[in-house]
Amino acid sequence: QVQLVESGGALVQAGGSLKLSCAASDRLFNRYAVGWFRQAPGKEREFVSATSWSGGLSVYADSVKGRFTISRDNAKNTVTLQMNDLKPEDTAVYYCAAEYNTGFPRNGVGSYSYWGQGTQVTVSS
Repeated sequence: QVQLVESGGALVQAGGSLKLSCAASDRLFNRYAVGWFRQAPGKEREFVSATSWSGGLSVYADSVKGRFTISRDNAKNTVTLQMNDLKPEDTAVYYCAAEYNTGFPRNGVGSYSYWGQGTQVTVSS
């Protein structure tokens, strides 16, 4: 069972950048598809981005396409989410999620069995 720990959340001004990291405990991390989700107050958790177990295939929500980039380093058991040109509507708790033995990135909350505790991102206008 993998444990996920997110880091990198902060308060940033609109137009700024942040890099979130997700550190995983399983030495078989290269067998997990990984996704990032976010949840704003009073809203449902929504998909942001996901990557395949090799990192060769990635998908993005339309709302972040062109601004966010997901990448992974399987040697370091980490997945990062580079977020540029941040907007106030990006404010949310960001969660890392993983699913074992799933080669393709998935965009559904129900597609992932393992979740981190989340990291807060706040974008001020």
